[in-house]
Amino acid sequence: MTHLQQIRPALTLFVILSVLTGLAYPFAMTGAAHMLFPHQANGSVMYHHEQAFGSELIGQNFTQARYFHGRPSATMGPDPSDASKTTAVPYNAAASVGSNAGPTSKALFERVQATVKQVKDENPAAIAAGMSVPMDLVMTSASGLDPDISPQAAFFQVKRIAHERGIAEASLTQLVERMTVHPWLGWLGEAHVNVLQLNVALDALRSR
Repeated sequence: MTHLQQIRPALTLFVILSVLTGLAYPFAMTGAAHMLFPHQANGSVMYHHEQAFGSELIGQNFTQARYFHGRPSATMGPDPSDASKTTAVPYNAAASVGSNAGPTSKALFERVQATVKQVKDENPAAIAAGMSVPMDLVMTSASGLDPDISPQAAFFQVKRIAHERGIAEASLTQLVERMTVHPWLGWLGEAHVNVLQLNVALDALRSR
């Protein structure tokens, strides 16, 4: 058997598998996804008056007191004043990453301490009511893009937002409960609230 006779079947198999797994299968899955789940397949983008303003899958850096805040984000980006350096750019989808700091990291310890103090200072009424600072308002996620918080983290912020917006706490509590996504089948996953969707619903509430 010549070398060509040995190589031909391997090359033929390589071409066939490349077409099947590299072209046919991805195109078929992409087409099926767009037919069955068009919203998710196109990035779960949210629109207002036909204008895109965010995605359900990527958190946004809400800092105003009148909005619910999400998890801290450790993502970085180019420094506008010096392109050779990087600076903190929360929820930078082009640089998804966690802090990668270990439990013995002094920088992590100091950052967490500062964040806990900030959260307490922003929510004095919750602290006065004996509520503890939820973990997810202090710790970053592995991706740095987590769009969700726990229901407890949302309830913790209710008093601050009620004061800022002049809305009854009961109305905000009901809103959080309504926007909470519960575990699938009652046990798979954790209860969570999408911060962007929650804040959009919050803006739709009338002030008292």
